Amino acid sequence: MRVAGSYEEAVAQVTAPGQLFEISDVEVRGVDYRVFTYAPPTLRQVFDSARVQDGKTFIVYEGERWTFAEVMRHVDALGAALVNRYGVRKGDRVAIGMRNLPEWVIAFAAILSVGAISVSLNAWWTEDELSYALQDSGTSVLIADPERVTSTRLAAGRLGFRTVAVRSAEGAPGAGADRYEDVVHLGDPLPAVDIAPDDDATILYTSGTTGEPKGAVSTHRAVVQALFAFGCAVTVQRTRAAPAAPGTPGGVELPPDLLPGEQPAFILIVPLFHVTGCVPVMLSCFYLGMKLVMMYKWDPEAALELIERERVTNFVGVPTQSWDLLESPRFADFDTSSLLSVGGGGAPAPPKLVQRVEDSFTRGRPQIGYGLTETNAYGPGNSGEDYLAHPDSTGRAVPIMEVEIRDDDRRRLPAGERGEIWLKGPNVIRGYWDKPEDTGEALVDGWLRTGDIGHLDEEGFLYVEDRAKDVVLRAGENVYSAEVEAA
Repeated sequence: MRVAGSYEEAVAQVTAPGQLFEISDVEVRGVDYRVFTYAPPTLRQVFDSARVQDGKTFIVYEGERWTFAEVMRHVDALGAALVNRYGVRKGDRVAIGMRNLPEWVIAFAAILSVGAISVSLNAWWTEDELSYALQDSGTSVLIADPERVTSTRLAAGRLGFRTVAVRSAEGAPGAGADRYEDVVHLGDPLPAVDIAPDDDATILYTSGTTGEPKGAVSTHRAVVQALFAFGCAVTVQRTRAAPAAPGTPGGVELPPDLLPGEQPAFILIVPLFHVTGCVPVMLSCFYLGMKLVMMYKWDPEAALELIERERVTNFVGVPTQSWDLLESPRFADFDTSSLLSVGGGGAPAPPKLVQRVEDSFTRGRPQIGYGLTETNAYGPGNSGEDYLAHPDSTGRAVPIMEVEIRDDDRRRLPAGERGEIWLKGPNVIRGYWDKPEDTGEALVDGWLRTGDIGHLDEEGFLYVEDRAKDVVLRAGENVYSAEVEAA
């Protein structure tokens, strides 16, 4: 298949005045940004959009199937409990500490819908790490699974926050914790709260390379703009692949899209407490009426079974998970023809994997994205024909995001020259929670210093080569570990 039309033409068409992804200018905290004009102002509106889906399947987890209507009933009731029982007010921090469970999704939507700030706790953290984040964020309520209820019990006694225990046997939580079923009353209405686009929405902890983890703070605007950027990027690719009129020169063969009656579906193979699982996967399903097929723990054979049974269309993970899928001895035993997109991010993908994905799936095309916790997972992306032609590039960004390569003196470098990758867009965090020095070092006049090394080519494709601190100098030559890993 050949791609119809240039990238620039498709972007201009998709973002033109009057289109869903129309772009306008706005000033936020003294910095000018380009934003999607018609994006919902807050995440509460994103969640409200799920109400029109009603009886359509939303979450598939183990033997459970949750409709959008059922999930929203729980969101409303939990939101009511947070406000009326626990006294949560706008700007309060409410933490989520659990593995991938339907209640994680419910808790996230409820917290943000009442104007509180969702604090995502890494379920792999030790007791001390959980305690640090709970204290650092000033959490007032924790919603947790049984394992996290146990590992935060001492912190709860010391810090004084309340705990809501999900999937806990009757009488099991113990002192200081309430069972979800005892405090969440289905039918209670969601309280009305005035939320603004630039109110804080989420805190996701990022460890970096040294020191204590930092809480990356995003506003409602930042998360929603990232969500729309993912949608815009997909729409640009579809626009480029649109067929010319029958019989005209340059006509293309349109890759098969959704079949009649086929519900688009993501398989969740990464943790919800990571930005990838939360924003491009879970929130896309919430907003677009997609099915979210949840995995409690990664297992390639189990994933193949779910892809076949649930007709999964989107697979997003780290490159090693794509390898796991393809290397499974039982790969050929399952029908993976529903997949339209296979890829993800988190690390560079070897060019060999890109071609392997292209050759191994009936409809699935390779895809990768370069996003950070600090950008709400959105960044330059590459897919389909562009990815096959540039298999070592992470691609290009839609116009709300600016990408520059700068030297040590913060001067912009021309195409082809290596330097630090700087990103600017309305999807970038506003800063790190209660860490002004770290914020000032990472954010400069609205630009995010990624700490990654790379270059841009003449077409605007970004090539990520390494972390700034991971470059090894050998015999006067820079050795980039990303290149070694790809080989």
